[in-house]
Amino acid sequence: MNLFKDKNIARRKTLGWLGALVFGALSFSATESALAQSNPPLRIGYQKAASALALLKAHGTLEKRLQPLGIEVKWSEFAAGPQLLEALNVGAVDFGYVGEVPPVFALAAGANFVYVANEVPTPEAEGILVPKNSPIKSFAELKGKKIAFNKGSDVHWLVVSLLKKYGLQYTDIEPVYLAPADARAAFERGAVDAWAIWDPFNAAAQKQIGARQLVSATGVVSRHQFFVASRPYAEKNREALKILMEEVSKEGQWIRDHTKDAAAQLAPIQGLEPDVIEIGLKHYAHVYKPLDDKVLDDQQRIADAFFDLKLIPQRLNVRSAVLAGKP
Repeated sequence: MNLFKDKNIARRKTLGWLGALVFGALSFSATESALAQSNPPLRIGYQKAASALALLKAHGTLEKRLQPLGIEVKWSEFAAGPQLLEALNVGAVDFGYVGEVPPVFALAAGANFVYVANEVPTPEAEGILVPKNSPIKSFAELKGKKIAFNKGSDVHWLVVSLLKKYGLQYTDIEPVYLAPADARAAFERGAVDAWAIWDPFNAAAQKQIGARQLVSATGVVSRHQFFVASRPYAEKNREALKILMEEVSKEGQWIRDHTKDAAAQLAPIQGLEPDVIEIGLKHYAHVYKPLDDKVLDDQQRIADAFFDLKLIPQRLNVRSAVLAGKP
């Protein structure tokens, strides 16, 4: 028996097996790498007040759905819709949830985005607050007064609509453009006479400092909330957006069925008491639908009104921000 020959044969076989294993591993890594390169991360902008997205982030279900497709999910928090859409405009995020006015201002600024879906109307979720000891009893009495609100947010449209309803001009008030946290600070120290704000901040101010709601948006504006995405991302990643909206809708259903539990989970995220959050959650529908002509007509009215007030530089066609086909 030639032991030397047998050893060489065994050695060659072992090296062959090792080579096959290494090649297989390299091929798998190359496939993984190619998959990661062909599927960019999904960068989601959210606000703490966007309860469905906040819970989706906390529960991690979207990551589980997208992981097999090689898609990483990245989350970025914003104070309000205008700031979120500014980030989308410069390419820092791909997707977000905002009120009805931020898309109008973003479109006027040249942002390349599309509407993905909308929440059914939720007018009870916003209103105008005054301090508990304020002598003001109606919105008409705010003529000549300071009203705090986030410029380009949904409550901006509420203020404009209320002015029209009460026969006042935009110049009849002194708008004080502040993000929610700064607006509340100004409101508490008496630097403004009223504050236009949405839930949960609206409910929190009423419960915590005794703020009085002068008027809600009910009967004044529809108050649609929108899911939007950058056009380049939406055109190339429709399956990812489809999965995202499926998971958001599941969260919305869970919130409707388990409102108290949802409030408890949101408390450490939103920094508010569960009972305050629960009040706000009940003011939102948590039902999301594809856009229809009525919703787009409402958006067009907003765009036209802000152009007439010279708050945006040109007349817009909001339907230019609708993606052809389904996402």
